[in-house]
Amino acid sequence: MADLAVFVAVARAGGFRQAARGEGVSASSLSEALRRLEARLGVRLLHRSTRSVVPTEAGARLLHRLGPALGEVEAALDEINGFRDRPAGTLRLNVPVSAARLVLPALVPPFLAAYPDIRLEVIVDEGFVDVVAAGCDAGIRYEERLEQDMIALPIGPRHQRMATAAAPGYLARSGRPLHPRDLLQHACLRVRFASGAMPPWEFQRKSEVVTVDPAGPLVVRAGGGVDLAIDAALAGSGVIHLFEDWLQPHLASGALEPLLQPWWRPFTGPFLYYPGRRHVPAPLRAFVDFLRMRYAED
Repeated sequence: MADLAVFVAVARAGGFRQAARGEGVSASSLSEALRRLEARLGVRLLHRSTRSVVPTEAGARLLHRLGPALGEVEAALDEINGFRDRPAGTLRLNVPVSAARLVLPALVPPFLAAYPDIRLEVIVDEGFVDVVAAGCDAGIRYEERLEQDMIALPIGPRHQRMATAAAPGYLARSGRPLHPRDLLQHACLRVRFASGAMPPWEFQRKSEVVTVDPAGPLVVRAGGGVDLAIDAALAGSGVIHLFEDWLQPHLASGALEPLLQPWWRPFTGPFLYYPGRRHVPAPLRAFVDFLRMRYAED
């Protein structure tokens, strides 16, 4: 059973190193377990290369049948958690960088203190993923990116805004935009998502909505590249358009000045989402209960 679970983990992760990180073990131990399984079955289950691991035809069929079966086994074992004084196990969350930076810091320490037997693993990923296929229990995303068959629970601030700002030095050289369309004449620092999309900047004042797609000297990848865009804005390289909470420390210090503030468009805050047609593991159930109690108190 352990070797079969290793096969599923490696096949789903697409590699031994990726699976090893998720399982908290060495890649060599997973490779040895898979060799042992293939030798016992007398058939190759995975095509291996230096860059990827892909199931063979036999491996694909085995994976298709094993996934639901192992899920049932995990669910059965997780039922034992109901007899413990405190829930235990691993909770895996798939979240965007914005949630890791702006939402989770206020939640993780009190949750871990309340449930010391739960190990929280956070995978930061800007793309929208199938949390089950990715080996995660739940994810955090915004409303427009949620699938209909998911259970969604509000998490973090219920309303957020995108803020537009620039350094005083940049404004002294280039002037201050008075309307969103003025940004088309400014150097703007843009963010591109993993999908390749570079969303336009949206503004709203009362019933008037304006969308602009400005150009600029820097484009960064959503995620880790955003810090570079902020540093460039602080250095006076151009105008930045980002979560208000993310820019707030720089706005408060005066390192960045707010632009077009009456046009900052509000949107609904993020949601914790998870599949509604499967057993809810005890660690996830504990996290959901924790969120409901926390926001009820607030």
